[in-house]
Amino acid sequence: MAEKDFHISEKYNFRHALDHAKNTTSMHTLSFDYNPLVSILLCTYNRARYLPDCIESVINQTNQDWELVIMDDGSTDDTFQVVDAYMQKHPNIRYLKHQNKKVACARNLAMMASFGSYITFLDSDDRYKPDHIQSRLDFMLAHPDIDLIEGGIDIEADYFLSDYYHPDQLISIRDCIAGATFFGKRAVFFTIGGYKLIDYAEDAEFWARAEKVFTVAKIAEPKTYIYSRAEDSITRLETARLMHGV
Repeated sequence: MAEKDFHISEKYNFRHALDHAKNTTSMHTLSFDYNPLVSILLCTYNRARYLPDCIESVINQTNQDWELVIMDDGSTDDTFQVVDAYMQKHPNIRYLKHQNKKVACARNLAMMASFGSYITFLDSDDRYKPDHIQSRLDFMLAHPDIDLIEGGIDIEADYFLSDYYHPDQLISIRDCIAGATFFGKRAVFFTIGGYKLIDYAEDAEFWARAEKVFTVAKIAEPKTYIYSRAEDSITRLETARLMHGV
């Protein structure tokens, strides 16, 4: 990847903190039958109709050294039935469920259930291109001093949301911090305490804390994360609120 394709925000790189966090969160003292390189965390709520395409995009990755942790945030539809069919065939897919607590809490719980050296995300109405995981690993290996990356999103329509940093202004979705595209070393997520339990802009808030402690980078290419919006997605609802002045 060319240097111009990403922007690095370099802050204090606490290697001792990284090592400590890795040692205290890795679960290496317990015995399990697999040790994935990448944990893909998929939090979902009543998105059963979108899940097959979403899960299939993970299964079809060129790099297969992953686990998929599906955190059901209190769905009342056929989510379990959809996921169970995949779990029967793929031992590296796991499913957890709790009462609805919103995405920030669901992601934190999924992190606690993960085992990978790297953590990343996938929203339940989105998809990966086949080389998504490999492309992120290639970047991280080529830039070992970088701890967390964001970006590389493939999106067709442009729309605007409230800017986290300037709430009275609008920002294009293309310029937002897209938390679903986060790909980082495990220690990053645990060292800064995961997500704050807020209802909106939890991704931007997480990124703001991470870049104060770790070396982070925004990448433009390759665009391997396919972004779409379900009818009830947070960004779609926020866009509607702004359009109607609610």
